[in-house]
Amino acid sequence: MKQFTVAVVLVVCLVLAGCGAGAGNPANINGGWNATLTDTNNSTLFSFGVSLLVKGDGTFSVSNFNFTSNSPCFVSGAVANGSFTLIGTFNGNVTGKFNFVLQSGSPSGNTLTLSGTVNGNTIAGTWTLTGGTGCTGSGLFTMTKM
Repeated sequence: MKQFTVAVVLVVCLVLAGCGAGAGNPANINGGWNATLTDTNNSTLFSFGVSLLVKGDGTFSVSNFNFTSNSPCFVSGAVANGSFTLIGTFNGNVTGKFNFVLQSGSPSGNTLTLSGTVNGNTIAGTWTLTGGTGCTGSGLFTMTKM
């Protein structure tokens, strides 16, 4: 009987510890991120910083977006939006699907799309750029949480 009681107490402690792992709402991507976008030759074409805040519907608001590289495709007035689909959390590491779209203000008509996977403090995947002359391409991206 004593061993059974110890086993029950141990199981209850493990369950409670697992429930506590979600404290502070780590199941999101809220916060600041730095992104690097490379082409097929592994040359950096774009880099930017951004703050993301996930909403209840899975979309996120974007603030403090700032290119840290120069691009004639995105001079001013860009509009960004996106979505995050939570797959799960393991030991505080968030996993899920990430989609991000940036549309240029000036010059107009350029769209940068990032599609990837969140794994803890890293988001990685592919990007495509469609638009005017000189504003097309594709490659890989990595984002790291600040």
